[in-house]
Amino acid sequence: MPGHSRRDFLKTGAAAGALGLAGLSLPRRASGGEGKRPNILFLLTDDHRADALGCMGRPFLQTPNIDRLALDGVLFRNNFVTTAICCTSRASIFSGRYGGPMDLHRFDKELPEEVWRNSYPMLLRAAGYRTGFIGKFGVGNKMPVEDFDFWEGFPGQGSYFEGELGKGTHLTRRMGEQAVRFFEGCTSDQPFCLSVSFKAPHSQPEYRDRPFPPDPEDADLYKGIPIPQPKTGDELHRARLPEFIRESEGRVRRLAWFKDAEETTRDYFRLITGVDRAIGVMLKALEERGLSDNTVIVFTGDNGYFLGERGFEGKWLMYEESIRTPLVVYDPRLPQDLRGLRLVPMTLNIDIAPTLLDLAGVSANGPMAGKSFRPFLEGKTPEWRTEWFYEHLFQHPKIPKCEGVRSQTHKYIRYVETDPMFEELYDLSKDPFEENNLAQDPAHKDMLAKLRERCEALKAGMV
Repeated sequence: MPGHSRRDFLKTGAAAGALGLAGLSLPRRASGGEGKRPNILFLLTDDHRADALGCMGRPFLQTPNIDRLALDGVLFRNNFVTTAICCTSRASIFSGRYGGPMDLHRFDKELPEEVWRNSYPMLLRAAGYRTGFIGKFGVGNKMPVEDFDFWEGFPGQGSYFEGELGKGTHLTRRMGEQAVRFFEGCTSDQPFCLSVSFKAPHSQPEYRDRPFPPDPEDADLYKGIPIPQPKTGDELHRARLPEFIRESEGRVRRLAWFKDAEETTRDYFRLITGVDRAIGVMLKALEERGLSDNTVIVFTGDNGYFLGERGFEGKWLMYEESIRTPLVVYDPRLPQDLRGLRLVPMTLNIDIAPTLLDLAGVSANGPMAGKSFRPFLEGKTPEWRTEWFYEHLFQHPKIPKCEGVRSQTHKYIRYVETDPMFEELYDLSKDPFEENNLAQDPAHKDMLAKLRERCEALKAGMV
């Protein structure tokens, strides 16, 4: 992902402002909030690849509010998920744990009761926080309505429109309005944690003619902007893959849903702009209620997304487009010299829960595999991971199960149900697009052996 300077941020924000989309000016430091526990606004998007923001390498993409949070906050350039599917990733976000030890690789399975009791929403509520949840819960079918002070969540995938495509209020807009209602019940005397879990930019294939249906306000946004084919999107790159990967579910959906690939991709980006607008509504409400100067905002996605790479749509596989997501943290209490940072340590979705708890001064009661990245926000350089374990064990006839290791320079992938086991090895320092599988190259046998060993060790140490 290309790096961008503070000047690039400002250019993006200025262009968005000219279009009437720019967010509010954010407070530069807390005003009279020293010593107070911070409010927390946690924002989660669905199927949001890392580079699908103006501040992450797509200047035409209108995300001025998120870009402003990054400009006045901290942008983590190397954020990943330990499983690229919403049910497992969201379980990991709530709990700080891997899906494997929880046996949570199904849509219909709830978090184990003990794990849920030690999730970040439950621990924050027990510590006196007013808690709210809005949007796609994503873990099991039983909704924990009574475990929140404010609930506007829904099971399953939800729907962008309550009926006919394009009629009525778009779901993303409704969620912004629900967040405002939550803020109306907040006071400066009690800290809050509101989790807003967007459906966007996830598809809705029931709308066959437009499976990524944007807000009608954005129906023609980005018209005429060319969407180039990704570097690995041609048949030559597909042909390098074995058939069980080449013809997997990502290919099936690409052919079914992206009949007009450029326009459908524009719709994906339009949904993200709708999310940004809803965030702008929230920022305005926080400011109007005098809550903005003590509210930490964390924005991320539950997994990445293919937009034609290797001919795929979707996620699941361990390639970069699938496992990387954006991560922006805005803390109004930070001094000027710690704002606008673009950090490169590898953060994970399992780091969200311990970080939110750490920001609130609340201890984790159970085991967590993730680590708090709060020290980075404070300008510190803690000892940090240089590699991590990935797993994808969701049961589906067209999605191959895989696991592997992602280090700072290499990636190892193995497909656990193939016989013999099919492996991939990439030198990311020289091959960032993962074009050359080195697993059968004798010159890389030592690295292959090392990462096989690390894969076993990291898997055995999962929490």
